[in-house]
Amino acid sequence: MKLSSSFLFILVFFGFSSFAQEKDTVQSTYQPHELFAPIFYSQRGNTVNTPDGKPGPDYWQNRADYQLKAEIDTSKKILTGKEDLTYTNNSPYELNDLWLQLDQNTYKNDSRSNFAMANLAGGHTQGFQFASVKIEQNGVIQNADYVISDTRMQIRLAKPLAPKGGKIHILINYKYEIPGAFGGRNDYVATKNGVIYEIAQWYPRMCVFDEARGWNTLPFLGSGEFYCEYGDFDYYVSVPSELIVVGSGELMNPQEVLTKTQQERWEKAKHSDKTIMIRTPEEVTQASSRPAKKGNLTWHFQMKNTRDVAFGASKAYIWDAAKVNLPEGKTCMAMSVYPVESAGDDAWGRATEYLKGSIEYFSKKWFAYPYPVAVNEAGIASGMEYPGIVFDGMDDKGKVLFWVTAHEIGHNWFPMIVGSDERRFAWMDEGFNTFIDVYASDEFNHGEYAPKRDSEYAPGGGYPADEIVPIILDPNAPSILTPADAVSEKYRHSISYFKAALGLILLREQILGKDRFDYAFKNYIHNWAYKHPQPDDFFRAMESDGGEDLAWFWRGWFQHNYALDIAVIKANVNKKNPNELEVEVANKNQMAMPFDLEVKMEDGKTQSFHLPVETWIQNKVTTLHLAIKGKPKSITIDPNHALPDINRMNNTLNPIN
Repeated sequence: MKLSSSFLFILVFFGFSSFAQEKDTVQSTYQPHELFAPIFYSQRGNTVNTPDGKPGPDYWQNRADYQLKAEIDTSKKILTGKEDLTYTNNSPYELNDLWLQLDQNTYKNDSRSNFAMANLAGGHTQGFQFASVKIEQNGVIQNADYVISDTRMQIRLAKPLAPKGGKIHILINYKYEIPGAFGGRNDYVATKNGVIYEIAQWYPRMCVFDEARGWNTLPFLGSGEFYCEYGDFDYYVSVPSELIVVGSGELMNPQEVLTKTQQERWEKAKHSDKTIMIRTPEEVTQASSRPAKKGNLTWHFQMKNTRDVAFGASKAYIWDAAKVNLPEGKTCMAMSVYPVESAGDDAWGRATEYLKGSIEYFSKKWFAYPYPVAVNEAGIASGMEYPGIVFDGMDDKGKVLFWVTAHEIGHNWFPMIVGSDERRFAWMDEGFNTFIDVYASDEFNHGEYAPKRDSEYAPGGGYPADEIVPIILDPNAPSILTPADAVSEKYRHSISYFKAALGLILLREQILGKDRFDYAFKNYIHNWAYKHPQPDDFFRAMESDGGEDLAWFWRGWFQHNYALDIAVIKANVNKKNPNELEVEVANKNQMAMPFDLEVKMEDGKTQSFHLPVETWIQNKVTTLHLAIKGKPKSITIDPNHALPDINRMNNTLNPIN
């Protein structure tokens, strides 16, 4: 991809320069045959996962549909639940057992997470406590034969679950103590006008059984997040009548849980591009802002074709909402709930605007938001995502609130729509989502909060490619392909978020170009919507639809932390032809990239040249013959700092002989 309209004809003499190779005048650790090695994929494509990165004609995926009921005892901080889970085995294999995730067990004092995640040391609960676990198979209900191991439950079946459509019901009665602030993603906190509950991972969830690994039973340690089956959810939440509940999916009984005034405002918000107050700050302390009923109210929600649901509840919520405009004339609702401490136009007063803007951009650019509602909830989870609802920090303001809102709702695309395994491959959810965030910040309100950066070394400014250099040079830094739970907190953000996102930026802006990248990336999203892609599927899809063999890039940037150091060694005007500039360039480290050269002329003009990655397919050092007009003054490699070059001291030569 060229970055300048002043691109001129380049004649490049590749790799047979005895000057470069035999005299070895340039020290270099670069080995072309290692970076451009021919075999990257460990397996061939097949009819389940095709060679070009698509679900094949024999692709299958199991399904989990849930009917859930939850009741919160606000005095004891206990959630009691009932679950009716219908599991469908669409695989071609008989299943002798079933596995479920029990994420609440991560808070037990003997959980494995205590030995992996120090942030759980602040408190413990007893985890899930089961009153009964039953199965219904072929119309017969019986007690389940089950074993609990840390954050997993195995149900052992007396009769195997048939392949290709076999169904079973799992019936569970349970309760657990809601963790306090130490819960992180499932918590409660006191505010001026009441307690805020953030309720997630609140029911036993089916593990994924897939073609790649069979049962995916990694324990929940905290850093590696989730991998869930898709299905429909029908759920009920009973809480004291003074509380408001917001949750994933569509509220099915507003007439039972909202006042008449709130119902009218709700309807108005459905058709308004401006944010409409459903419950004002003044009304939070007024009894008339809740239905006149003592005891509990039950809120009913439904969500179709999703992999999870979560909800928030509080009597302290201010509540506002607005219409979201989607492609093809469709709409949905964006809404925010937050305490009075978070109100104000410099804070959560704009939260719905941020949510609406982000969804509209992501929908237009990549894939239409599929759900009827999106909720931004203020609490202490401080940035956590679930389908249709995000938990953001109630103290966030301005650009921080916009960035966290865009990032968390962006997770509805990765991994909620494109259902990758974030417990193993954090980069396929955090990295991809951070990548789309960057452009959302450029777009929102004409760049009000741009540019967005995700490097701890220069947050909010600087060149992103330069900001990754310290991590690349750190010998202890893991690679992007390292399993999520094996990446320590020191490197988690830099590797899983920032380096993965920067890799996609490099692929889009330096390697494939925006048009080819966008075409391939959109196809990847559409092909894998509501399905379970593996890393190879992404790599193959981008190669096939992008039209490039990218094994060198996957190997150097994702599989390893190869460093890039392109240097200009010398430059001379051809004595016989003053319109030709001979430039010697070298690749001095393990990575290679296409790159730009800028020649500044003595008359103040500049001329730009773009060199493809094939410059380095055989060579450590090569000589370029550039057609120029005028007398050159200096030459610079990568003048826009687009590449993660570890040594910019050797990127410029001045003066030119």
